[in-house]
Amino acid sequence: MTIATCPAALIETHFGGIKDPRAAHSIEHKLIDILIITICATICGANDRSAIAQYGRTKQEWLKTWLELPNGVPSPDTFNRIFARLKPEELQKCFIGWMQAVQTMTEGELLNIDGKTLRGAKEAGNSRSLIHMVSVWSASQHLVLGQQKVSEKSNEITAIPALLKLLSVKGCLVSIDAMGCQTEIAKVIIEQGADYVLALKGNQGDLHTDVVQLFTSARKQNFKNIEHQFHSTVSKGHGRIETRSYWIMGNTEYLLGAQKWSGLKSIGMVESQREMNGKISTEQRYYILSLENNVHRFAAAVRSHWSIENQLHWILDVGFAEDAAQSCAGYAAENLAVIRHIGINLLSRDKESKVGVKTRRLQAGWDDNYLKTVLIALNIITI
Repeated sequence: MTIATCPAALIETHFGGIKDPRAAHSIEHKLIDILIITICATICGANDRSAIAQYGRTKQEWLKTWLELPNGVPSPDTFNRIFARLKPEELQKCFIGWMQAVQTMTEGELLNIDGKTLRGAKEAGNSRSLIHMVSVWSASQHLVLGQQKVSEKSNEITAIPALLKLLSVKGCLVSIDAMGCQTEIAKVIIEQGADYVLALKGNQGDLHTDVVQLFTSARKQNFKNIEHQFHSTVSKGHGRIETRSYWIMGNTEYLLGAQKWSGLKSIGMVESQREMNGKISTEQRYYILSLENNVHRFAAAVRSHWSIENQLHWILDVGFAEDAAQSCAGYAAENLAVIRHIGINLLSRDKESKVGVKTRRLQAGWDDNYLKTVLIALNIITI
């Protein structure tokens, strides 16, 4: 098959530039074939190398209608060796390039950044995973836009700026939890032409204390003569009533060290009051923002931030059994995490199905036409 006629031509465009880690004389199976089989198998419910290889063998005749497979389907060990040796930076770079080619950022798009530990990726005798991945999630499009492994000798503070520099986030609003509330991260977001909503906790010391004191004082005065904006929402369900109140103030000049924070324009507070079975609980959270006088955008960013937990991390664990995945040889765990992100992005394009991701994966394994529809959705293949 030639690239002009091969249905896999699009994925070869996006991922064909990855450097093959094998010596040229030992190559029996094309790298692009291995990648495509792994993506298809992962979408269809395969969670380890044995299941990926078995999927390939079971679907070999169908796969041969659009893949070359010069020497058939690779063995489980071949899949394991490839992903253990494949440089994850190259796969992630191709992933980001693919996403930038197939999706368009809208002005003010909400992006969430958070990290997740691959709990099953542990070396023998080690009870603690060595792999922690930071991801950028589009809350509005339900897409992973990029990911970066956190260095063993570092943390999310260094991984987030490196990831942001690879992405096109101009005009977007980026929300990060308290771990990412760092001056360097704020600086990179502003330099990339985006805005931020950064959660504050005690790890910021004087800054957190100052923001708490400013809001405490302002509320005692009922915000008299204090420029601010307010917004509230009430939601009911499952026997509880939850009221969320949002405030935003612009008097950042009173904050100690405010000049260190690029683009800092306002501070925010959220108070969540939950009533259930006659009991009421209240929680306050505080933020710094590069937004000015836009409490509704602030509220939207805070609400949307939890989607990275509910619609990405939770689905990875429940729908893709990520915490049970034990691939830890070389770069295998990191690379297969990217493959799962590809699977989530493709399955999320299906707006017709009313079933969960677990069942969609089964459906893709049962129905080749459904799988083809999923692959076409984000230009992985063409018809």
